[in-house]
Formats: sequence, C-alpha cells, structure tokens
Amino acid sequence: MDRSFVIAQISDLHLDGSGRLLATIDRLTVALRERMAAFAEVPDRILLITGDIVNDPTPSALDEALAVIAALRQTGLFTDIQAVAGNHDLKRPSQRGGRHDAYDYLRLPRTSKSVYYRQAGLDLVLLDSNNASLTALAGGNGDERTYQAMVAQSARLSVELAGSIGSAGRAGYSEPAEKLVRVLALHHHPLPQATGEGKRFLGVPDEPLMYLAAPATLLEAATSLNVTLILHGHRHVEGLSRYSIPDPRATWSGGEDFWRTIYVLSCPSSTGHGGDDAGFNIIHFGPTSGAEQAEYRFAIARYSRQRDDAGFRPLDSNLPEGLICLPAGRDLSRDPAVRSAIEIASSASLSRDQVLGLVRRLLSRPAFYDGCRQDWTDLLYTYLVTSHAWADLDGKLARSAQGGDAAALAEARALLQRLIGQSADMLGIDHATLDELRADRLVSRDDLSRRWPMLPREAADIQLREQQRLQLLRDLNEEVKLLGLDLGLGGAMPPQGGCSRR
Repeated sequence: MDRSFVIAQISDLHLDGSGRLLATIDRLTVALRERMAAFAEVPDRILLITGDIVNDPTPSALDEALAVIAALRQTGLFTDIQAVAGNHDLKRPSQRGGRHDAYDYLRLPRTSKSVYYRQAGLDLVLLDSNNASLTALAGGNGDERTYQAMVAQSARLSVELAGSIGSAGRAGYSEPAEKLVRVLALHHHPLPQATGEGKRFLGVPDEPLMYLAAPATLLEAATSLNVTLILHGHRHVEGLSRYSIPDPRATWSGGEDFWRTIYVLSCPSSTGHGGDDAGFNIIHFGPTSGAEQAEYRFAIARYSRQRDDAGFRPLDSNLPEGLICLPAGRDLSRDPAVRSAIEIASSASLSRDQVLGLVRRLLSRPAFYDGCRQDWTDLLYTYLVTSHAWADLDGKLARSAQGGDAAALAEARALLQRLIGQSADMLGIDHATLDELRADRLVSRDDLSRRWPMLPREAADIQLREQQRLQLLRDLNEEVKLLGLDLGLGGAMPPQGGCSRR
C-alpha cells in the first residue's frame, strides 16, 4: 500500500508503580487490538504517547511504564512506538531523592526529534513543550518576569521545531520536504480550552495552566513548515480544532492558496485518570478510495470509555463509519519512479522477480511508447526520475546480479541517459544545467514545467527527433528482452496502460 500510515494516539496514562492501573491497560490493549486489526497491511503503524506517561517519576512508576511499553510492543500491533514527556514526567527541583529523570529513563526527547518513515513519506516531529507552558503559575509564581521567561521558552519551540526538521540526517528524505506528510506531537495544548477547573481548584484561571505561552508563534511556525496535524494530550478531554492561517509566502490575498490549514487533535487520558472519561485516537492517512486521481486524507476515529464503563466505543458514531475525514490539502501523489526508488531503498535485497516487477513499473508509462502525445518537458521529467530509480536498482544489484542481467541493466541505463540528453536538447537546456537536473531527485513534473518551456526549439526538426526517440526506445526494449521482458517499448502503448500523463 503506497503512502499510508496509522498512528494510534494514547495519552496521560499516569502510571504510579502500584499496579492498580494494569487491568485498565489490559482493557486499553484489547481495544487497540480490535481497532488496529483493519490496518494489518499498512507498513507503518505507530503507537504515539503524548505525555504524562507516569504520574510522578519515581523508580517504581518508571519501571512500570517501561513494562507497559514493552508489553505494547510485544503485541505486534505496531511497527514503532514514540512518546513525548508531559509535565508529570518531570523531576521538579523541589522533589529530591527517589525521583529519576524520565527523559533518560524512557528515552524521551528533551527538545525536539524528527522521525522519518520512508514508505509513507511521514515526518513525525516530537516536541517537548514542558518549559513552554504556563503551568508553573499554578504554584503562585505568577510575576511578570516568570511569565516573560515562559513566553520566551514557548517562542523557542518554533526554533526547535525548524531545527529538528533541518537537522543532519534529513538528507535521507526520499522526496522534497514539501511533499512530506508532517505531523507534530507535543503534550500541551497549543491554544486554550478552559472550563474553569483551574480557577475553582487552584485559584488561578485555566488559560495560564493549560496551554503554551506563545501559541500563535508555534502555530505560524508549524504551518510554514507544512505541518498538517498536531496531536497532544494534557487536559484529559477530546477535541478537534481547525485553524486557517494566512500563508506569508502567498503572492496575493485572495483564493484558497492564501490560507494554510492546520488541524489540532486532543487525546484524553487513556486510563481515565482522576475519574475522567478515557479515550484514544486512531489516525489513518491514505488515498481516498474511488477517486480518479490520488487524493489523500486523514481519517480519524476517536474512541471513548465513560467512567465506570468497561468498553471503548466510537465517540463519533453519528458520522459515516464513525470517522472524521479531513483533506490533506496538498497534492501528495507520487510518480511511479519515486515509489520504485523508495521500495528499492527500503529493501535489503531484491529477488529477480522483484527486479522484473520494478523494471515493468518504471517503463510501462506513456513516455516510453508511441501514440500518446506528451510534450518534451514531460518526457524529460519522466526519463530523469526513471534514471534515478534505475541507478538505485543498478546499485542494489551490482554485487548480486548475474553477468547478463547486470550488463542489460547497465546498457539500459546508458540509453536512458541518451533519452535525457535528447529531450534536454529539444528544450534548449545547456549541459551545465542538465548536469544539475541529473543530480536532483525530482518528484514534481510541475516544478520542471515552470522552469523550462514546454515547446521544442523552433530550429529543431521535431519529426526527425521523434523518430530518433522511438529508435532509442526500441533499443531499450531489446535490452529489456535480455532480462526476460518484452514491453514493446517504442511501439503503440498497450491498451491497459492508457494515455494519462502519469
């Protein structure tokens, strides 16, 4: 399944080391097992814990947390488990012996951490928000200096967010950053959701207790970095908000392109801490079924267990299938060559049948046949991305392929380079610029179309060049035959392939 992932979000477990919540954890695990059964074939299935894993970072509570996380990992439901720290996970200065550092003990990020999932194109950003919330005001330290220090810490989240995304190791992306699906996870509410509890019990308003000191700064930074969804816990309530923020990069103030949309999803305590209703979220990202072109969406299923109730039930049962469906808001489709490159990079080894399947996928497109009219910019783009994936395939098989297969792959790669050179010449692209294009890992055909004209040079003999292109494709087909495939390259495209631009 291409470009799909599932995040199961739980939060605010408040484990205390006494074992009293283990039966509740068992019921939660049963519910997760039931809900995750539909996603067994999804490559990336992530369990995300958005803070307050323990109620107090004592050795017994942290050991219990480690045991619970290990048990969840052993279920086999998830391919990865990630977590961020909440305010209850902190070792506070006033608390001395007997408390440990949950950051090290549970391996939680102290500032920010970016986790990249190649198959889905997901960039999951984990952000520690503890120093940036106003919870310290509950202790009576509500002076101006304390407040301004927290505002500064909150503003720093934007810097840390950008830093984690631009840090070393990001070269491992299989596509440009604007094509990633970026999800941000933190503990505290980015914006207030006050109900009066703080004022009633602590003598101060809720707003200083329950959200970041500089929320607008964080939301603006998140949208500018293409974050689509923010996941958090902290308040033990369910909630979903949509914010539309002007795009500072927009060239004019009209139309949908002027606005950037970000969704904020809250998760209640998954153990029902303090007598609250318990809950968890299942977020599935994938293509919309039945659409002619790939359109991606988030399908959010929220589950709730009322106080003194044993089972979790869908919270949004009044909606079709109990799902909240949110559009991704961007074109996140992938060229077949990009999908192939990701599959090649994700495989430790490739069988000969897998190689033949990849070759068929890479070459069974309109640009490799006669009869489907494409402009030379489209042709150049297709040949470039195909050559990049072909080079990856060639490199993967360099040591293991049989002599005949290796020679055929190498000769096919050389023919692809000749097709690239011919297309570039038709567009008047000089050698230096073409070298730059060869080095780029292009994903978007539109980017290339904006940079170069779609019509060939006036002096070019289009009919002659088209004949030369078809001969190169027929030569390419002869090399492919040596691998055991006859795709009819350079001839009429097989009926099942269609004449689409992809």
